[in-house]
Amino acid sequence: MEALTFNLKQHKGKLRYNADFPKAQIQNPDDVLIQVAYAGVCGTDLHIMEGHFPCKPDGDVVLGHEFSGRVVAIGAQVTNVKVGDQVSVDPNQGCMVCGDCRYGNVHYCRDGGLNNTVGIYRNGGFAQFVVVPDVQVHKLPSELSLMQGALTEPLSCIVHGWDKLQPIPVGKKILILGAGIIGNLWISILQGQGHRKITMSEVNKSRLDHIQKYFSGVECVTPDQLLKRVDNEESFDLVIDCSGNGKAIEQGVSVLKTGGTMCIFGVASPETRISIAPYELFAKELTIMGVKINPFTFPKALGLMQSLCDQFLVYEKLGIKVFKLSEFEKAIEDLKKGTIAKAMFHVGL
Repeated sequence: MEALTFNLKQHKGKLRYNADFPKAQIQNPDDVLIQVAYAGVCGTDLHIMEGHFPCKPDGDVVLGHEFSGRVVAIGAQVTNVKVGDQVSVDPNQGCMVCGDCRYGNVHYCRDGGLNNTVGIYRNGGFAQFVVVPDVQVHKLPSELSLMQGALTEPLSCIVHGWDKLQPIPVGKKILILGAGIIGNLWISILQGQGHRKITMSEVNKSRLDHIQKYFSGVECVTPDQLLKRVDNEESFDLVIDCSGNGKAIEQGVSVLKTGGTMCIFGVASPETRISIAPYELFAKELTIMGVKINPFTFPKALGLMQSLCDQFLVYEKLGIKVFKLSEFEKAIEDLKKGTIAKAMFHVGL
């Protein structure tokens, strides 16, 4: 089968296309074999290729933790899906026996969570077929297409952030840092929930132009323009960082008003450092909050997607470009240049 593989020790930061990778096979009674339809390239995938994010330490692994597809075979004990169902996959799963898992914090699990992720530590969706345990497979509602279903994982992470930030009263001033796919999805959810006082800060002009074209009512500024607002003491109730850029995060904190909240959503390199004055945190009673993956939020994400559906979950509007697996080099190039918000592989179906 076709697949894109990565080897931390041998590939030197690059994906490799393999037209004859061994086809995934059911081995366990709870296995589900999925024919992949669409698989998205996440910023985390780029960090993995750069050596800035942990992944399978030995041998080849098929990347891709955001994907949708159709069930083509199931193990003997599988009851939640059947052959022919259209599904998306939650790539994260805790061990379910440690203290963190039993308190509902599977994203803190040292044996599961990020340390056992499909598409990072186990073979994922950059292939024609993939096998995953049934507990990680979610049937798509009939209103959602396979194209839309491939966005379930990033949206489930945003839903976790949304839950942690509640309440967000309509009328509050919100700043989003970074107009990649995550920033665009945050805008979609916020606008879908009635928020209109949204500002986007982004260094890439083509991405700002895209926001202005497809998201009416969102004010677009560059970081330099935002700096002038700091001088004028203009501030925001909520800042959501989707860039993972240390300088952007520092600037975001500086424009928070008293009682404001900074949500660190973007995944920064582990080496990134920021400088914040503790006095400012004290004097303004600021909250700085991290958001890590998607503990039990997949069903919520699917419900949210039904409400967003064809109004917001449109590839052109979100800045998503579709590629074949064999076109992976062009996909990565366009993504790094910032000419697109997200690269999506159309694998089959």
